[in-house]
Amino acid sequence: VQLQASGGGLVQPGGNLKLSCAASGFTLAQYTISWFRQAPGKEREWVSTIRHIGGTTYYGDSVKGRFTISRDGAKNTAYLQMNNLKPEDTAIYYCARGRPALSAIRDRDIYYDWGQGTQVSVSS
Repeated sequence: VQLQASGGGLVQPGGNLKLSCAASGFTLAQYTISWFRQAPGKEREWVSTIRHIGGTTYYGDSVKGRFTISRDGAKNTAYLQMNNLKPEDTAIYYCARGRPALSAIRDRDIYYDWGQGTQVSVSS
């Protein structure tokens, strides 16, 4: 089982990036996939989730309306489209696999596996 996160980079404020989380060793759509991020000196925080039940999506307040989580079953990959990026979005972004209850999707201890992280830097 492996999750491979990619797509990070340096972008100016207002710019866009699309992160990918490629899964191997399991069928991605059978699991809940979440994105978390960790900025320097801060705890890892929950960003977004796409649940294994119905593909329902959820977003943190700080990214709602700007980020979109999705998945492609044929490619066994999840995505995080990030638009209108802000300097405060700067962090290492991680994808994670699990089957948490809806009330627990923000709990990073619930997840089974994590990708290695991809750096997103937003700066002019």
